[in-house]
Amino acid sequence: MKIDISFGGNPPHTSEVFIGEEILEHIPGRLDAALGGRSAYWIWDEEVWALWGRKVLDMGWPVDRDGQVIMFTASEPDKRLGSVEFLARRLISAGANLDSAIIAVGGGVTGDVAGFLASIYMRGIPCFQIPTTLLAQVDSSIGGKTGVDLPEGKNLVGTFHQPKQVYIDPRFVTTLPDEELRQGMSEVIKSAMIGDEVLWKFVENSSDAIKKRDPDALLRIISASCLLKSNIVQADEKESGNRRFLNLGHTVGHALEKLTGFRLKHGDCVATGMIAAATLSHRLGKLKMEDLQRLKNICEIWEMPVGIPSSIDSLAILDAIHNDKKRIGGKLHFIMPVRIGKVIEFTGFDHEEFAKVLKSLGAG
Repeated sequence: MKIDISFGGNPPHTSEVFIGEEILEHIPGRLDAALGGRSAYWIWDEEVWALWGRKVLDMGWPVDRDGQVIMFTASEPDKRLGSVEFLARRLISAGANLDSAIIAVGGGVTGDVAGFLASIYMRGIPCFQIPTTLLAQVDSSIGGKTGVDLPEGKNLVGTFHQPKQVYIDPRFVTTLPDEELRQGMSEVIKSAMIGDEVLWKFVENSSDAIKKRDPDALLRIISASCLLKSNIVQADEKESGNRRFLNLGHTVGHALEKLTGFRLKHGDCVATGMIAAATLSHRLGKLKMEDLQRLKNICEIWEMPVGIPSSIDSLAILDAIHNDKKRIGGKLHFIMPVRIGKVIEFTGFDHEEFAKVLKSLGAG
C-alpha cells in the first residue's frame, strides 16, 4: 500500500508512505532513488539495532558506512534539547552538510528527535522515517510533527517538517514487548474514535488476533490508522483546524506524563485522557453512556488504565493543562467524542466541571 500525502506551500511537497510486509526488502532501492545522490546519515534506536541490525544488513541496507550511523538511546527523558545538540554535533563531525539526509529508525522518540534535528540542521535537510513501534507506525511518523520536551511540558519545542518518505513494515511489531504493543493500540483506538467506526468494530472483535501479531490483523489496523491520519493532515498540515482532532486524549495524557515524570507511558496516558474526555462529553449530554462504556471496555481488553491514580491531584492536572500548547487565544481547544467515530472541538472548557470528572476517575 502506498499513500501520497500532498501539501501546498512554495514549493508544494509530498510525503510518501509505504506500508506492507515486504517493505524492508525494498528499502535499499527506494531509498537510493529518493536520495538522489544525497549522503544518508542514519539515527538508530540502539535497542532496535540490537534486534534488527544484522537482519537489515543482510537485506542490503547501506547502514554500515563509517561515520554515517549514529546510535541513540531512545527513552522519553532523552527527548530533549540536549539530545538534539548531541546528535547535531555528531553529524557535523561526520561531515553531514546541505546535501545530506537523515534516516530515523526507531519509535516515536527517535522519530521526533531526528525529525526535529533534520528540520533545523543547516536550516533544514530531508528526513526519512522508518518507524519500528506500532505507536510510531500509526501516529507519530506521519504528518511531520517533530519536537522535544521541556521540564514545563511535552513537545513545547518543535517544528513541522514532513518526511520525504515513511517506510512501515508490520514485521517490526512482532518483536515488540506486549507493553509496547499496548501503547500503540491506544493510538489505534484513538484513530477509530475520531473517524473510523469500521476500524473500531474490527478492534473490538479482533483484539486476540492483534495480540497474537496476526499479520493480516496488524496490516489492517496500521493501514486504516495511517489512511485516516493522512487524510486529516493533508487537509490541515499546520493544525489550524481538524488536525486538532488527533489530539483526542492528549490534553490530559500529556499532563499525566509530566506529573508522573514519564513513569506512565504515553499510550496508557492517552487512554486515560480519552476516558476523561468521553466522561466530560457524557456529563454534558453529548455522548451516550453506551459509547462511553464501549470505550472503557476496549481499553480494559487491552489492559489500559481507565482511571487516574489517587496520588495525582486533580488541581495539578488542571495546572498542567493550563500550560498545554493546545491553548489558543487563551482558550483550551479540547477534543471530545460525541459518538464512536466522531469527535468535536470544545472551547467551553469549565475547570470546576472537569475537576469533578478527574475526581470521578480517581484523582486526588
